[in-house]
Amino acid sequence: MTDSVDRKTIAVDFLRAAREGDRTAAERVVAPGARHHNPYFPAGMPALIDAMIEAARTAPDRTSEVQRVLLDGDFVAVHSHVHHRPGDRGVSVVHIFRFDGDKIAELWDVGQAVPENDQNADGMF
Repeated sequence: MTDSVDRKTIAVDFLRAAREGDRTAAERVVAPGARHHNPYFPAGMPALIDAMIEAARTAPDRTSEVQRVLLDGDFVAVHSHVHHRPGDRGVSVVHIFRFDGDKIAELWDVGQAVPENDQNADGMF
């Protein structure tokens, strides 16, 4: 059984590999038949990985800074500050992974743009 540190590392490494365009590394940690819930891409992890690899190719200057990684049993949440291009305000993104052993079995992602005029002095991060 994979321990919590390993699952957190696997989730972060999956995101890094996909964002860098390393399909082999990303696919290595995905369970057969894994699902994702992003409404902008067809079902199945291969379609989501394809989209992430294409984004890496077309936006090589995109960056992602992990802010925190949380664990609850078989679930890992990764909160990141993503910049699609240098100088933009970016997006707050949370990826929620469900694991089956040491493999990613399911993935959800939600994002919120960082507003120009943030009304909250505490900020988003």
